[in-house]
Amino acid sequence: MIFPNNTYQELNLYSNFAEAAERFPNVPIYFDDTLIGFPDLALETTYQDAKTSIIAQASRLKQLGIKKGDKVVIYKSPMFDTYLLAVAVSFLGAVPVMISFHFPAPIMTIMCDRLENPWMIFDQVTASKAPHITSIPSNQLIELEKLVTLEVNETPEQEFLPIDDISYMTHTSGTTGVPKLIAHSAQSMGWRTKWQKNIFDLMKQDELVAFHISPVHSRFNIGISSLMSKGFPMLWIGSSELENVDRTLTKFKPVALETHPNNFVQWSHLAKEKPELFASFNYFHSTFDAINKGTMEIFLNASSGERPVFMQVYGQSECGPMIMRFHTKESIETLDARNMGVGMPELTEVRIVDENAQVVPENTTGNIQMLSKGRALTYYKEDARFTENTYDLWWDSGDFGYKDENGDLFLLDRQVDLIRDVESTLKIEDLLLDKLDFLNEVVIVRGKDDIAQPIVSVVDNEDMDWERWWHAISDFPLLSKPLIWDYNDIPRTATMKVQRLKIEEDLKNQSDEKGA
Repeated sequence: MIFPNNTYQELNLYSNFAEAAERFPNVPIYFDDTLIGFPDLALETTYQDAKTSIIAQASRLKQLGIKKGDKVVIYKSPMFDTYLLAVAVSFLGAVPVMISFHFPAPIMTIMCDRLENPWMIFDQVTASKAPHITSIPSNQLIELEKLVTLEVNETPEQEFLPIDDISYMTHTSGTTGVPKLIAHSAQSMGWRTKWQKNIFDLMKQDELVAFHISPVHSRFNIGISSLMSKGFPMLWIGSSELENVDRTLTKFKPVALETHPNNFVQWSHLAKEKPELFASFNYFHSTFDAINKGTMEIFLNASSGERPVFMQVYGQSECGPMIMRFHTKESIETLDARNMGVGMPELTEVRIVDENAQVVPENTTGNIQMLSKGRALTYYKEDARFTENTYDLWWDSGDFGYKDENGDLFLLDRQVDLIRDVESTLKIEDLLLDKLDFLNEVVIVRGKDDIAQPIVSVVDNEDMDWERWWHAISDFPLLSKPLIWDYNDIPRTATMKVQRLKIEEDLKNQSDEKGA
């Protein structure tokens, strides 16, 4: 596919928002619930009105003492006002630090200690934890519900950081311990928006785009900034609960949807039961992770469009969106879901290397390394941990896979998740979800004696069909009898990634307790 070639422009969050508001002042933004931090926006606003509210919020933050160069942790409910607060912080030349509300106070204390005396904005969802974060002075804790009641005295001037300085931070998923803080600059984020704008140029400008993405994910600011620079109307879906998705998509008729792979899986049964909810969609977009074939097929079949497309994107927070593949109703029939596709010319590519970082021949498995113009700067205050993954301009993803003779990337597993005698746990999970429609989650982890242990979740009002299960795995490597867990009991990160190592640790602890 030939992509448009957008002009590179560094990304200052506020400047991008203001320029979009100037060009497209009346373009609407819709919400499925009111925002604690911006109650004046109600359930519908415009680019221009949202910009006015952002400036007012920046004025309040400045009154409290936030200034250029300060680090401001945004630790609150996962709603769209998380991003609007980051834009307000950016207006002041301060650095927004986006941290998931899931993390407990002890983990937050460690992360915030690296930031050296930061500020923190919290809300009712994190109010019970914020006062117990000992690395933040109590006078630098800002309760969002009280912040919005402060009178706006004056409009401050916008402050700017150098384009190659740290201007935004996100964090790693936390699937392997205390998350690392990923440092981004206006320059590095600019390359990512160039990648994203090339994608959006394939769509019509006036089409409503719906999204449900963790607002602390590095994907969020890139996606929203790019959407706004192109003038797209937006629908924010804050709650992933099926009732809310049903209600929201009954009211609105978006043309595009982006969410995390596990949310697509979560909503797939709704798409089968009520395909009319997704009939208006021509574009589906999965963020940064692999997704099984059956789930993509369900959404493509629900669309009433002439040629709906499911775009699968593979990437990492450290490098941004990297590898993409477009799926249609026709191509999905012969799809190998482990095939992630190819990079975007002149912006991203991958290579496969052995344990000595030497490139291996095609169709040979090895470690996946990424090359991206949008690579992050470092892990804040943990340069050594960042550097150990770099090989000159290449970044070691921690993933395992191969490239075929066409240059397509096949993702098999995380390097830390490899299990003896199992080529790809992800491939087995995909196949089981595709075959067994009574399941809404399958996770395979290392169990006792290093044997693969499936954890499964059954769809509401369905029963575990053991006969179909044993038939489905008859040709698979040795798997222990699956453990049946409730979907909500499977530990996840802010972006709905399964915390596999935590599951393994919990299983080991349970085994040790039984043996004691």
